[in-house]
Amino acid sequence: MRNLKFDGRYRELILSGRKTATVRIGRINLRPGDAVLIHSGGYVLGRAVIKSVEEKAIGELTDEDAKMDGFRSRGELIDALKRHYKNIKPDTKVAVVQFELKEKFERDILSSDFPYEGNNPVEIAELALKHLNLLDDDRRLLELFLKAGSLRKAAYRLGGLNRRYIIREVLRRAYEELKRKGVMGPKL
Repeated sequence: MRNLKFDGRYRELILSGRKTATVRIGRINLRPGDAVLIHSGGYVLGRAVIKSVEEKAIGELTDEDAKMDGFRSRGELIDALKRHYKNIKPDTKVAVVQFELKEKFERDILSSDFPYEGNNPVEIAELALKHLNLLDDDRRLLELFLKAGSLRKAAYRLGGLNRRYIIREVLRRAYEELKRKGVMGPKL
């Protein structure tokens, strides 16, 4: 499933239904009918369906576009775009993506936890160490993650923040194996 991510300040507008569109610079790889996960402020809010994708220039944006995007006017929308994107001009191409929130999740789910279907990565690591016959490297990574207390801290100990993917991949594999064995399952 695709992801549509928003700044945390748009959370309540999305959940209340006052924000049903987003304006993004350039081409966007979404089509009407696509299912997406809506993220805001680092959390997955729910599932949505893309209703339309219209390409136009900044200068062609309307008050209606602005209202669908949760703003009072075209001017307010353009001011917000200037804060998000530097160096925009009236001829800068944008995509107006209209979506419909079909399902709101009942509890907050961290965007980074969503690949684990709502399960906490710490719980996955603990259960994997207890129930799975892990490769030595995977075991060491999960132990490092638990000892460090976060993906970020464990990644730094591996050489930098860009190393998070290594731990996430081990967690993903462990979760899939735990799920296959019936030890845990989706919480969504």
